Amino acid sequence: MNRARIAITIDPAVLKDLDLLVASKQFQSRSQAIEEAVSAKLRHLSRGRLARECARLDPGCEQAMADEGMSAEMSEWSVY
Repeated sequence: MNRARIAITIDPAVLKDLDLLVASKQFQSRSQAIEEAVSAKLRHLSRGRLARECARLDPGCEQAMADEGMSAEMSEWSVY
């Protein structure tokens, strides 16, 4: 997989903790640790955005659309 090289500025205390994680073999490198941290943060933000969008939905309208779609298919369902 291609990687892009970037430069960052980081607090010395955070860097020290990061280096301890690399030294203890929890990550292969600083780059891997930072990439995983950024990816986790992006996933977290994405889930928050999804929750906000879902909260904007009108439950009554969503139910009506679901019922409308189901009524067309109901005649095709087997009776159990």
